[in-house]
Amino acid sequence: MKQLHLDTHSYKVLVQDFKQWLDILGYAKSTVYNLPIHLREFFHYLENKNINKLNHIQTKHITDYYNYLKSRTNQRRGGGISNGHLNKHQQALFKFREYLKSHNHKGINIHLKREIGNARDMLSVLTQAEIKELFAATKSSNPDAKIRYRDKAILVCCYSCGLRRNELIHLDVKDIFFGKQRLFVSKGKNYKERFVPLNKHSLRILEEYIYDWRTAFYKYKETEALFINYRGGRLQGMSFANRLKAVIKATENHDLQERTITLHSLRHSIATHLLEQGADIEQISTFLGHTSLESTQIYTHFLEYTGDEHVQELLRKQRLQQQNYPNLPKKRY
Repeated sequence: MKQLHLDTHSYKVLVQDFKQWLDILGYAKSTVYNLPIHLREFFHYLENKNINKLNHIQTKHITDYYNYLKSRTNQRRGGGISNGHLNKHQQALFKFREYLKSHNHKGINIHLKREIGNARDMLSVLTQAEIKELFAATKSSNPDAKIRYRDKAILVCCYSCGLRRNELIHLDVKDIFFGKQRLFVSKGKNYKERFVPLNKHSLRILEEYIYDWRTAFYKYKETEALFINYRGGRLQGMSFANRLKAVIKATENHDLQERTITLHSLRHSIATHLLEQGADIEQISTFLGHTSLESTQIYTHFLEYTGDEHVQELLRKQRLQQQNYPNLPKKRY
């Protein structure tokens, strides 16, 4: 939908200014890229209804537009738009209203309810059983043994350590502290550094990769990069994404293959699993390298949708503890 043409000059300017506003406020690159595209589709819809001024937008127009979205086909995969994608369109409208108010406009009235649907799919969260399938699939993810062991080490860093793609790219061998059971993230988001705990199982996988299989890569002595490509250079983002696709294909699990699972899905998954196991939200925030708790709260909201009684009880106890004992030291995990 990013190619939709707009005729109204003011709409074109608003899309560009909205994008700049999101960027200046420091929103994620994906948000800065996607939300203006969704806003463009909204304006395109309005133009087709001969609505060419903001002040002419009524609540009914937004409701009708949202009903249109629910009925239109998915341009990439066919079928209808997922609930998660509908929520992204909602987010674009709500953020646009914030943008208008910040620019001294009264805004637009929006009365839409968030789509719940399958909350786990909304975040592309895998179950622990599915994560085990991915690790098992590294036994057949490539004919070359060194690639297979590199695949397993990548899963450790993406899932067990919850690293972002850019953090993954910049990992060096020296960032693995075997004696302290820690992994050092030197290139975190917003230039933040952090240490991530490693359990013994993860350490064994990384140790085997580094000492037995990384040495099989071309020119391995000439780079400090933890993950090396065939040419002896640092493995880059698209290559990591392609390796994950190969691992998913090797599972021969058609449900996994049909879902949109990315490197970030593994990060979502470990955060969700830690919360399910009773880890404190502040611990998870530190583990993920979030600047504020607001970013981590998405996992709490997600689990509130699941209906799992055990999880609901854990969340209830955490909230009570934070209310009654705000200065209580946090549990270690």
